[in-house]
Amino acid sequence: MRNSRADVVAAALRVLDEHGLENCSMRRVASEIGVQVSALYHHVPNKQSLLALMADEIVAGVLHSATVRAAAGSDPLPMARAICLALRDALLAVRDGADVVATASAFHTGTIAIEQRLTELVGPDGARTLLLFSFGHAQSTQTYLQAAEFGALIAGAGAAGSLEADPAGPASGRGSVAESFARGIDIILTGIGAERS
Repeated sequence: MRNSRADVVAAALRVLDEHGLENCSMRRVASEIGVQVSALYHHVPNKQSLLALMADEIVAGVLHSATVRAAAGSDPLPMARAICLALRDALLAVRDGADVVATASAFHTGTIAIEQRLTELVGPDGARTLLLFSFGHAQSTQTYLQAAEFGALIAGAGAAGSLEADPAGPASGRGSVAESFARGIDIILTGIGAERS
């Protein structure tokens, strides 16, 4: 059976989820679908292109998520907030998803639709700031979760605290990581709103 580009991307995402970005090689992806590495190049010209396709797949449902649909018709700032919340969920749903999407975005090869929509809502500077905050916060959360998974953290040590308040990230003295993300987005959006006034 001949593999499609979608098969290659799906295999790459499985490898990413199982082995992490550092070990997501073209060789490993080829092995996942039972082909030679050279067969992958019929679908993608290089690993950077594959990472861009992976990023697009990771964030594919963001603009149509329940969170964003619930904010439909609202003012621009609440809509931008909903997009960022949905983006965070998508990034955290895949191991190293934040790293993949942030890398693709940095090279302008992924997340284009999300950035365009945020730009319509809050302008280019606001959109970029929201994206960078979203990527950084999700990367930090994923790093913490992986360290906890490998037993590299001492329970209750450091400012990060524990995972008890929020299974999607470490708790801080001011609530869960999800709450701290929402507060950060609100701070950015408050600044954007004040600038527009």
